Amino acid sequence: MMRSLLRPFAVLSMLTAVACGSDPPPPPVAPAPEPPPPAPVAATPPPVEPVKAPEPTAEEKKKAEDLKRLQDDRAKMEEAAKAETARWTPEMHAEAKALTEKTFPNGKAAAQAAVAAKFRKPGNAARDKYRHPVETLAFLGVKPSSTVLEIGPGEGWYTEVLAPVVAKQGKLLVTSPDPNGPADSRATLGGQRIQAFLATAPELYGKVQPVIIDGKAPSLNLDGTVDVVLIMRGLHNMHNNGTLKTWLAEINKALKPNCVLGIEEHRAKADGAVDETAKKGYMPEKWVIEQFEQNGFKLAGKSEVNANAKDTKDYPDGVWTLPPSFELKDKDHDKYAAIGESDRMTLKFVKAPAPKTPGTAKPAGAKPATPATPAKPAAPATPATPAKPATPATPAKPATPPAKK
Repeated sequence: MMRSLLRPFAVLSMLTAVACGSDPPPPPVAPAPEPPPPAPVAATPPPVEPVKAPEPTAEEKKKAEDLKRLQDDRAKMEEAAKAETARWTPEMHAEAKALTEKTFPNGKAAAQAAVAAKFRKPGNAARDKYRHPVETLAFLGVKPSSTVLEIGPGEGWYTEVLAPVVAKQGKLLVTSPDPNGPADSRATLGGQRIQAFLATAPELYGKVQPVIIDGKAPSLNLDGTVDVVLIMRGLHNMHNNGTLKTWLAEINKALKPNCVLGIEEHRAKADGAVDETAKKGYMPEKWVIEQFEQNGFKLAGKSEVNANAKDTKDYPDGVWTLPPSFELKDKDHDKYAAIGESDRMTLKFVKAPAPKTPGTAKPAGAKPATPATPAKPAAPATPATPAKPATPATPAKPATPPAKK
């Protein structure tokens, strides 16, 4: 009973506490939402085997190797060109300018002055004893007034001599691949090398005119403008490339009547088969003469100024075994140095007269076209009996046309 009496009192005490300003009890806290169930984990796919690139073919490997070699050679060429430009001192430029402005009595005197110049590239003068430039150019008839075309100037050994010889009175042209051709073409590198060489000394080479050609299908477009064409050790390349006859036709068109095609070429053994010897850099002299005479030229002279009886012509790497190439590097170096440069033919051809066009020959026995003495004016009355129509002289058989080339 006592517990019953106390319960109202407890309730009254709580109400009194609220009425006296006590804080209300905190509201009930809502229960936190349950987290969403975890997303199902996708099954990990099995690892994909990387696709292996196909193994490059032998052809692709060779192409990559050739491109790398070409890039290396271009870098070397550019470095060499920078070094050569830096080599030229003000004194050398002055010497070159003076030489190009000098008047020489003949080609030999001009060539002698050129080979004695101090601006020549290091090592070039050492080859004079093998190449005999003064005697060779004199034999081939190069004059200070000549228009000269040098085919395949390479690194400019002969260009260095020729440029001052014809600078004042003549003209020098040099064939060159296009220096702006495809970057992956070795021919383009050849054109860039020539371009860099000519840029080293504008006072010496500024008048040299490059003739851009496609080595696979050469075309000169110099009809009847050239006095002397020079091919120095380049015939084997023309034969190996199958372009020799095309070159001869283009040279024939470029030359003025009766002018000169000069040849210096590594000479093969007399019984050598040209298709084999040309791969080694050598050409049979008799074969060369026959080819030229069948293609519009006539042999005008031979010189043994560049002969070398020590050359046995049987080397493992062809003519390039000998100096200056030394293809075998240090192997038997002294042996090949003692032989010297190759045995060379030096030939002078002239452009043969063009064969007469069939049908233009006068009939045999015909008198010169002396105009007939005009008949006295006939009396108007009697017209002259018309002469019987000239029985067309039995047309002379046209001359046998020349053999097709």
